[in-house]
Amino acid sequence: MVKRLKWILPTILIALIFSAGVYVSNKYDLVQTSTKITSETSLLQDHLLELSEWTTLKYEYSNVIISRTEKNLALPGISDINYGKTIKLIEYSGYLKAGTDLSKIQVSYDALSKELLIKIPKSQILDNVVETEKTKVEDVTGNLFSDYPTQIVFDEINANKKQLEEEKVNQGFLEEADQRVRQLLISFSKAKGYEDIVIEFF
Repeated sequence: MVKRLKWILPTILIALIFSAGVYVSNKYDLVQTSTKITSETSLLQDHLLELSEWTTLKYEYSNVIISRTEKNLALPGISDINYGKTIKLIEYSGYLKAGTDLSKIQVSYDALSKELLIKIPKSQILDNVVETEKTKVEDVTGNLFSDYPTQIVFDEINANKKQLEEEKVNQGFLEEADQRVRQLLISFSKAKGYEDIVIEFF
């Protein structure tokens, strides 16, 4: 019986040592795997930041505004005399840009489901720029007494381009930009070896 116990105890001890070794090894593998996944998602996030320009949706526009001004001369006993009526055609062009802030992107990966989750802000208007060097102003009336302040021209253009921006937003321009971002992020992530990709906008 004593001899049998002498044989069993070392066997149990070896088994315990082996189990402990397997546990430590598995724990080390999990830590390494987790570290590797975190490193890979961080690297992917850095690469996604470089796509800022590609995720931008651009809409080019051109427009013509009819602008009118009048100058009246008031004389005692006489109705106001209109001597400086001016009609101008203002032709201008510009572009509208919509996109997202990739600096706020959040990337995470679930090793069990093998799902890559990318959270990103919704698109917004980034630029609405009029190319002033291409702006043309034409006097329709040809009135020699009219002088047309440059500020009026810019005020007319600014009001008009703001109206155009609102119209494009109402037509779904920002949603179109979101869709462009979604497609680009999915294509880029698949090229990096990810298959199950979820894009969430916030």
